[in-house]
Parts: sequence; structure tokens; C-alpha cells
Amino acid sequence: MLAVLIFGTIGLSLPFASHPGNHPRFIDALFTATSALSVTGLITKDTPVFWSPVGHVIILSLIQIGGFGVMAIATLLSLATARRLGLSTRINAANETKNGGVGQTKSAVRGIFYTTLVMESTVAVALTLRFYFHYHMSVGTAVWHGIFHSVSAFNNAGFSLYTDSLMPFNKDPWILLPLSTSIVVGGLGFPVVMEVLKRYRMPHFLTMHTKLVLSGTAFLLLAGFVFVLALEWSNPNTLGPMALHNKILNSFFQSVTSRTAGFNAIDTTAMNPATWLVTDILMFIGAGPAGTAGGLKVTTLLIIVFMVRSELRNDRAVVIFNKRLSRSTHRQAITVASMMVILIIAATMALTILDKLPLEQVLFEVTSAISTTGLSTGITSVLSIPSKYIIVVLMFVGRVGPITLGTSLALRRKPVLYTLPKERPIIG
Repeated sequence: MLAVLIFGTIGLSLPFASHPGNHPRFIDALFTATSALSVTGLITKDTPVFWSPVGHVIILSLIQIGGFGVMAIATLLSLATARRLGLSTRINAANETKNGGVGQTKSAVRGIFYTTLVMESTVAVALTLRFYFHYHMSVGTAVWHGIFHSVSAFNNAGFSLYTDSLMPFNKDPWILLPLSTSIVVGGLGFPVVMEVLKRYRMPHFLTMHTKLVLSGTAFLLLAGFVFVLALEWSNPNTLGPMALHNKILNSFFQSVTSRTAGFNAIDTTAMNPATWLVTDILMFIGAGPAGTAGGLKVTTLLIIVFMVRSELRNDRAVVIFNKRLSRSTHRQAITVASMMVILIIAATMALTILDKLPLEQVLFEVTSAISTTGLSTGITSVLSIPSKYIIVVLMFVGRVGPITLGTSLALRRKPVLYTLPKERPIIG
């Protein structure tokens, strides 16, 4: 990933990657390359105005590599984890991830490739037809815009060839709904998509992982939709002037895109602070593991929720969908969540000190970066250079960090030949 980032930064620094008269600074090339590779979508330069068609191709290539590559890496690391653990754990891990264990590496990568190809091609065709017949674009422009936005959507990147993202299409369900479908499927994760395709007629046989992702995704989409619709209903700068059906459409799309996709069909900068807070929560949680989205992950959050419930009920074990959760998974979930919270707090403090910007906007920016979402309240381009470097680190860590940390925690299982005495400090 680091090597690809270096080449991407060099590519965007070349003269033909930007329009004549535009000379990208190193920080702008690095920021854009990192944002594309980490499928985030935050920008310091207006994508359609600043970067040339060659630059757009470089950005799209980085998005595709970042989305497909990390999804493949995450799936293959789950295979490696299954091989590294004991026999019984390997069997359980293979069953839970649906990767099949040893010998399934090629089929897993092949499945990811075909899933990506089918989704991106289908949505690209739908968008191309809409751009050509309804918006009267030329064939070449319609095809290119269809491909670019389809790839950006499936990989949850949020890059757009329009200065104001998808706001020109905020009343067009034939644009927003195909993109929403692609975003959701990409965010579910490859193991979930494959298992649903195999067992859609037998939902009771779905694994705990798939049930957590599907139920958590459905709940968050509904909750986000309700909150955005309620909080922005009368906002004259967002949903206020729209007809009822357009309010519903845009509230749903905002709920979808807030979970690490990064497009916006309504003006994010004009939203109420309460809506920003709701969006912060959705961005922080993110979508499913081994997918194109970022964030804490739905499974991590739900595991912590079930742990709290079990503790309050004084249960002997954490039980989810009639299956007992491994104790090592408890520690992994708490560790990943704690590290993400610590990074958000530290980065928010640093940016607030460096740039003297409002706390709610800085928190939004930081959460968007580490969750690889790409939404912004409009402060990205005005950040100081040190702050931009912090955002670069957050985007890269947010994309690669959770996978690396989760896998390392799973693989650090060494036999302990002794036990230390217990002591119980006072809690609460």
C-alpha cells in the first residue's frame, strides 16, 4: 500500500496530471493520493477543476487498488488467521468467515474480483444510460462519468467529477439509488455477500458474522434516515424546500453515504450541528469488515453492545444468535474501539490547537478521515499544512490500521505456562 501511495503521489505531481496553470504542491498530491488509495474522498483541490483527465485516471486507479486490494488483503488475512490458530479454532474461523480455510485463497480472490466487476459494471451501465438519455451528455462523457462514479461508489470512495458532488442530482432517484445500492453492497464485505448469495434461501443457516453485519446495517440505515429526515426537515438550506418524496430520497441517501461513502446530495456545510453529530456517529461505526468501507465496523460495535448487555444481566458468557462469543474476541473489540477513540481525541485536540477552528467541525473532519468517509463541513482546504499531514496519517491508518491490528491480535495467541494472582480494583 505504501509503495502504491508513493507512485500515486508522484503521478499526481507530474505537470500533465493537473490542468494548465495548476501546480500542485507536494502536500496536495500526497493528500489526494492518500484520500483516493484509502477510499476516503476528502480533497484539498477541486477534483474536476484542478486535476486533468490524466489526474482523474490516476485517482480512479488508486481508488480501485485501494478498494479491491484492501478487501482482498482483509479476506486473505482471515485465511492466514485461520491457518495460524489451532485446529478447532481454524474450523470455527473458516465456518464463520465462509472463506473455507486452507486452499481457498485463489477462489476467494477470484470471488472478490467477480463481485467487484459485476457491481461496478452494472451500476456504470445504469448511470451511463441516465447521463446520456436524460442529461444529454455525449457518449464519451456519459461513459466516463458512469464508470468513475460507479467505481467510486462501490469502493466507498466519495470522489466525484462535480464540484458540488452529487447535489446536481439530488432529485434524481435513477442516479442516487443505483449508487446507494453499490455503496451498501461494497460496505457489507465480501464474506457476507458470498454467503448471502449461497444461502439466501436458508437465512437460519447464516453465520453470526453475516447476521451481525446484515442486522446492524439495516438498523443503522433506518436510524440514519430517520434522524436526518427529522433534523433537516425544515432546514431551508438542505431538505426544507424539497417535496416530500425528495426529502425521503435525500435522507436515505445521506444515511447511506454517511457510513464511509462520502458523497453528498445535500449541502453538508449547511446542515444543523445535531445532524453533524449524528453523521459523526455513523461515520465512526462504518460498515462491515473485509469490505470497501472503513470505520470501527458494525460487528465491533455490536459485539461491544452484547458484551454490555451480558454484563448487566450477569450472564456467564456473551451469547449472540444462540452462539457463545469467544473471550478473545471481547478483548479484540475493546482494543480496536479504544485505539480509534484515542486517535480521534488526539487528532481533534491537535487540529483545534493548530487551526483554531470550531470543535464540531474539527471533530467531523477527523472522524471522516479516520473512518475513510470523505464528508466535510468545508474546512479541508483551509487546514494548515501540519493539520493536513495529520489528516493524511489518519486516512492511511483508518484504512489499513484496523485490519492490521485485528489480525495481529488474533495471531498473538501463545500458550501461557503460568497464571498470575488475581486482584480486582474498584470499578465505577
